[in-house]
Amino acid sequence: MEINVSNKTSRPLYEQIVTQVKAQIMSGNLKAGEALPSIRSLARSLQISVLTVQKAYDLLQEDGFIETTAGKGCFVSAQNQDFYLEEQQKKIEGHFNEAIDIARTSGISLDKLLDLLTLLYKED
Repeated sequence: MEINVSNKTSRPLYEQIVTQVKAQIMSGNLKAGEALPSIRSLARSLQISVLTVQKAYDLLQEDGFIETTAGKGCFVSAQNQDFYLEEQQKKIEGHFNEAIDIARTSGISLDKLLDLLTLLYKED
């Protein structure tokens, strides 16, 4: 597992870890049942506090991406991908509802809204 963190960004270190681990799980680089580095090991390799890594792992566990087994360590959860996709779809629906409300009050047609979405989605 490859993780890179930087103090030069405004995002906290633990968030950088969480984002990168989630991305590796979603891309298939980390598979269900695969062990993650120990908290101490990851903290040492990233040269950061053990508490920072602990916070990242706690958030990953809360979000259902990893499971912790006492005495054995942390492992990629088997149900994480479906859970994550469902959460992302809920977020997207919220943003779509806001966009639809703005479009309706501004008199923008559904066709124009779909054209705009298609254009934005296909942008590099």
